[in-house]
Amino acid sequence: MASQPDFVQYIADQCARAGVITVRRMFGDYAIYCDGIVFGLICDNRFYVKPTEAGRRLLPAIDLRPPYEGAKDYFYIDDVDDHDLISRLVSETCKELPPPGKKKKK
Repeated sequence: MASQPDFVQYIADQCARAGVITVRRMFGDYAIYCDGIVFGLICDNRFYVKPTEAGRRLLPAIDLRPPYEGAKDYFYIDDVDDHDLISRLVSETCKELPPPGKKKKK
């Protein structure tokens, strides 16, 4: 089951305080970016964030699960309504992730 556009927009809105949030459709679901850095996935109307030490410190409970079969574990974010926590989580997570790569010229 693919994610519903309304849910995807809701998650993007919940992250908005962290920076410029964009989403890209990938393989039937979505990758979510903050200021060009991919920090999570939205799969089957569920929100996942790449695991980082900052995330471990911020999340009240850690729930690691793969967003799809064969994927590495991500933080599964069950409470998507706490926009303050989600924005802080996104902001702090992105500080620990590498900057977006530059596209090679052909």
